[in-house]
Amino acid sequence: MSASGHVTASESLRPIETVGFIGLGKMGRPMALNLRKRGFDLVVHSRSRGPVDALVAAGAVASATPAEVAGAADVLITMVPDTPDVKRVLAGPGGAFESLRPGSVVIDMSTIEPATSRSLAEQARSFGAWMLDAPVSGGEIGAVDGTLSIMVGGDAVALEHVRPLLAAMGHPDRITHVGPEGAGQVTKACNQVVLGATIAGVAEAFALARKNGVDPAGVRRALLGGFAQSRVLEVHGQRMLEGNYRPGFRTELFAKDFRIVMEALAASGVPAPVTHAVRDMLEAAMSAGHAQDDYASMGTVAFRAAGLE
Repeated sequence: MSASGHVTASESLRPIETVGFIGLGKMGRPMALNLRKRGFDLVVHSRSRGPVDALVAAGAVASATPAEVAGAADVLITMVPDTPDVKRVLAGPGGAFESLRPGSVVIDMSTIEPATSRSLAEQARSFGAWMLDAPVSGGEIGAVDGTLSIMVGGDAVALEHVRPLLAAMGHPDRITHVGPEGAGQVTKACNQVVLGATIAGVAEAFALARKNGVDPAGVRRALLGGFAQSRVLEVHGQRMLEGNYRPGFRTELFAKDFRIVMEALAASGVPAPVTHAVRDMLEAAMSAGHAQDDYASMGTVAFRAAGLE
């Protein structure tokens, strides 16, 4: 019992025997499979039957509704596309909150609005449960390899309780507690700001090189050896050199994340001229038909503007 008379997380958390997982899309399916590989008992639900069948084949149990998953789970993980989806599976009709078990932990690993994370955490608390917002970075490759970076907002004790689950899906050294409820989503917005600006910068650097008859592959090698090095330059720079935009993370999903970024900037009163320019580049890429391509295809906007495509 805390000094204020409230029950603390360490006193009320349920032992982890069954993990619920809702949302088995491109990211959620490999994340859930990695939990099974580590031996966790899973109860799963998703809108599409195919991924559910794949998890059942790996030893998971299928549930018909989010409420049914929550009724069986000590920890509930959600990984769905957008803010309305998280609201629906948690607080909507047949949602998880209808049968959430006291002492359980909800981990939302989707990328959603920070204010919604805070509101849902408050609702979870009213049911005697704990909620963490834990969005990820690393894309489909990171989800498959179990090397995601995970930025966590919420109670520190609850985080330590579920850390073994997060370590099955992400790199153990990249699970970072960044603050109270909503802080994980704010951090993810910051992540997308840096990603977008870096992709735009790499594209414009390559355009400058090409317009001056300099091999952009050589420019990339040189920059990787100095302060300009980054994972974006390494991975997405190579994509731009090859014109390979087979999706790892689709442009339309990055655009969804960027909508959250722009809303957070506006709500926080943060002027962001660079981020606004990146938003315009992203919208141009979407208009040019790259919605289903990897978001590195934003680079094509810079190349076209320079008369290179």
